[in-house]
Amino acid sequence: MPARSRLALVRARLQLPTLRRATGLLDGRHRAVWKGHGDEVDDLHVYTPGDDVGDIDWRASARSAQPVVKRYEATSNVALVLVVDTGRHMCATSAGGEPKHEVAQLVADVVAHLAHQRGDRVSLVAGDAGRVVELPPGAGTTHLEVLLRRLQRTFDADAPEGDLARLLDRVLRRTARRSLVVVVTDEARPGADDERALARLRTRHEVMVVQVVDADLFADRLGAAPGTLAGGSAATDRGRPVVAPPRGRPVRDVVSGWSLPAYLRGRRGVREAVAAARAARHAEVGHRMRRLGVTSVTVESTHDVLDEMVALLGRSRRARR
Repeated sequence: MPARSRLALVRARLQLPTLRRATGLLDGRHRAVWKGHGDEVDDLHVYTPGDDVGDIDWRASARSAQPVVKRYEATSNVALVLVVDTGRHMCATSAGGEPKHEVAQLVADVVAHLAHQRGDRVSLVAGDAGRVVELPPGAGTTHLEVLLRRLQRTFDADAPEGDLARLLDRVLRRTARRSLVVVVTDEARPGADDERALARLRTRHEVMVVQVVDADLFADRLGAAPGTLAGGSAATDRGRPVVAPPRGRPVRDVVSGWSLPAYLRGRRGVREAVAAARAARHAEVGHRMRRLGVTSVTVESTHDVLDEMVALLGRSRRARR
């Protein structure tokens, strides 16, 4: 029996009014990103206050002895780049009890569905420290189905560690046209090592980040079945995801193999230290993205993906007014 279309699956599980609202917000994003820009230069005009300095034609300005700005034909479609972190930490458990990669995959499905509704072109850059998977820009059902299936196969618990900076650098090198870049990763990223690449990307493209939240190791129930992967952070694990077996057994970091003895999970001091470390990390990452002008949202489970995506698009739209 052939696999069902991922676009059909996402359409069936999500509320139509909310999808329409999200599509409308992407329409607003389309105008904000592409107003006055396109692939073809229409003509030149003298610079006036409010024009984009990046559109100045310096050769023409030198000839005329005054700043001259390129005027572009309007572009009809958004160029959208989907950047997905598929390091093995994404196979840990989310705050909602599902594998983080399932939440990340649904985010990608929703983005692809919204793009399909508008006829926009979507490209993919996904991977980790050991590999990068790329699909060129394209539109239409067949292209998006291939893209989503390829992404689904890329998630692997045995994959190398994540390397978000590598993915962002690849987008910079391969994407010349100004685009809307949607980055899907976890709550510990973008980290300090990703900041330079993120800052460079932000100067050329509009960037939005969706962060999948790790499970809380100290909750009464992690939502994970015995032996499955769970996410969390301890005072010494630097926010990396862990395997969470049933109560009474140790938890293990899926990246380093480091274990947290089961008895420590019942210690109040350890629990408070973990909570403080997570709060500090969250504040640091949030400050980093605000400083760079990157709009972001955290997602805990597949159940809140669409609502949080609507909120993200709405905030990003208001920020550009």
